[in-house]
Amino acid sequence: MDAIHLGYMTTILEVQNLTKSFRSLKAVDDVSFSIPQGACFGLLGPNGAGKTTTIEIIEGIKKPCSGEILYKGKPRDRKFSEQTGIQFQSTALMDYLKTHEVLTLFAKLYPHSQPIDRLIELCQLEEFLDTYATRLSGGQRQRLLLAVALINDPEVLFLDEPTTGLDPQSRRNFWSLIRDIKSQGKTVLLTTHYMEEAELLCDQLVIMDKGKIIADGSPETLLRQYFDHSYVCIDQRDFHGDISALTNPAEEREDCIAIATNTVEKTLAELVSLNINLRSLRVKNPSLDDLFLKLTGHRLRE
Repeated sequence: MDAIHLGYMTTILEVQNLTKSFRSLKAVDDVSFSIPQGACFGLLGPNGAGKTTTIEIIEGIKKPCSGEILYKGKPRDRKFSEQTGIQFQSTALMDYLKTHEVLTLFAKLYPHSQPIDRLIELCQLEEFLDTYATRLSGGQRQRLLLAVALINDPEVLFLDEPTTGLDPQSRRNFWSLIRDIKSQGKTVLLTTHYMEEAELLCDQLVIMDKGKIIADGSPETLLRQYFDHSYVCIDQRDFHGDISALTNPAEEREDCIAIATNTVEKTLAELVSLNINLRSLRVKNPSLDDLFLKLTGHRLRE
């Protein structure tokens, strides 16, 4: 698949024909893309799609079997390590260190670091500075780890599924932090299996499945490319008819019957004529989750 290029933006990272195999498993299969400077770039896909392996190769943690990665048009060197920050899927924090002590410790590891007070404000750490890191809630822990990833004031920030396991409110608070960081001109590379997260945060993305890129572009472009309809949705408990009798294609989802239509009024009139209870009716536009289903035949969460 061709790499993504945005002519009006400077490319900061280029991934060229990346492959990585573990014995007989090809985890990353000839993957290529470019990341514009200052963008939030998403790697999407289910567990096992190759997202984490790809991001770990870019970070320099794993070596590829083949392929090349360029940073600002050149092979990565020491400058790349100095100008990047990483928030891993899982990071162990030191026992018996409080939040402010963790920040102080990591700040000493770099020749140049951001003022700790600035990170405390940016990542909203004020309320638990004197709490031991091992006693933080999931959302508090992720905010601290984000501050640690930002402590060297990186140009590129890697976030590997940073909101996995968080409750919905903590996840949305974290999204707000990412928007604030992006507004500072930093480039963010985000892996996630939450399609809603990608739609809200990402300027550009690639969708991966089984080690390959199956779609790339901005969320808006991809949805326009693959869909020309909306969905009329009704809770399954309210739909007692035969979906095969409907004029438009319909599918049974976990919680609803979803009818694809580009003439919502006609679909509503048909449902009324079939005496379908409309109390739970809602109209929604296709999402990236719908796109993933269209491309792979299964939903992302499966």
